[in-house]
Amino acid sequence: MSTDHDWLALDDDEEVVWSGQPATESLYGAYLVGVPLILLLGLGLVIVVSAYLRQSNTDYVITTKGVYKKTGVFSRAVTEIEFDKIQNTSFSAGAVGRYFGYGDVMISTAGGSGVEMTLDGVADPQSVQKRLSRRVTAAQGESTGEGERSTDDVLADILGELRAIRRTLDGDGHTTDESEDAGGVDAHDEDRAR
Repeated sequence: MSTDHDWLALDDDEEVVWSGQPATESLYGAYLVGVPLILLLGLGLVIVVSAYLRQSNTDYVITTKGVYKKTGVFSRAVTEIEFDKIQNTSFSAGAVGRYFGYGDVMISTAGGSGVEMTLDGVADPQSVQKRLSRRVTAAQGESTGEGERSTDDVLADILGELRAIRRTLDGDGHTTDESEDAGGVDAHDEDRAR
């Protein structure tokens, strides 16, 4: 696993935990089509060379903060997705990919429309997806924090505030009885209903 990525600008506290490229086996389809076409038309050379250049100039990196993808033969495009933006990760491998041990890892983001990034043709896509999923879960767990209140606590506070407002509006300032706390109807509500 090479950590020499001149295209990658990491934060001081960010480290590379996985890096890879499309698997060499993912080129077999281009070879299967391209080599016979070289003998017949010469066009196959373009197919084989372009597939090789695309594979060798694509890099994937998972760090402690996010996922990066670099593509481009003559120019360079770098895409980054931070863990706190990731909604879902999945992987797929076709029949040939399963046989040769490569596949795609798809990453969807919150608010995005479908798959935002695909790590194409990575070796052992299931383990890459699991590693990524564990990192996302850990990072999102840290971002919610341990000291934050639960949803039930917040809802209980809101309910208490609403009851206080209701008492104030009713003008009698009575305290709630247990039937009201349990979601029941108090005597005041029964009188109003009649």
